[in-house]
Amino acid sequence: MTRVLNAVRKEPISGEVRSVVVFLHGYGANGADLLGLADPLGEHLPDTLFVAPDAPEDCAGAPMGFQWFPIPWIDGSSEEESERGMMSAISDLNSFLDALMVDEDVLPEQVVLFGFSQGTMMALHVAPRREDAVAGVVGFSGRLLAPEDLIDDVVVRPPILLVHGDQDDVVPVQSLPDAADALQKAGFEDVFAHIMKGIAHGIAPDGLSVALAFMRDKLNL
Repeated sequence: MTRVLNAVRKEPISGEVRSVVVFLHGYGANGADLLGLADPLGEHLPDTLFVAPDAPEDCAGAPMGFQWFPIPWIDGSSEEESERGMMSAISDLNSFLDALMVDEDVLPEQVVLFGFSQGTMMALHVAPRREDAVAGVVGFSGRLLAPEDLIDDVVVRPPILLVHGDQDDVVPVQSLPDAADALQKAGFEDVFAHIMKGIAHGIAPDGLSVALAFMRDKLNL
């Protein structure tokens, strides 16, 4: 059964919704963790609604936060539990996006998915398998899960920006070129990358600036 995702939001400065950025947080965090980015971004995206859902499961590895799916090497779950959790979360996220677009009266090409860490994993998995392409995907500090399945599963190929810190000790920076290579082999033509120098598992100002420029371009703003 599909679970309803609770979400926090920041309304567009202009008062009119012409585009939507959906933040997908990392393991053990919550929607509010990324919604703070709406303040610096919103100044340059005045007609953009920012929405940040909480992942559907309480996080065993961080009891005050949420997870999209279990991570065996952190929480001791099995690979089967992790796979089952991910499949459920994919269904939940797709239902959330479908309802959001109806409620806000926006088209897929007016929506950007902005993920961090496990949220990036969700965005990179969900976006290519949806019926209609979103405007773009921004993925910070994550990885592409099941890259071997992408060629057979891909339905649409939205533009993708991958950003990673070169000092990341949680998700290795090698995950970025690995993801870019798999995406390009699956026929993605608009794949962009940015390495944040001296940055661990996080979002630095230069990375956020690159993400802003990407979103403005893909949303035609």
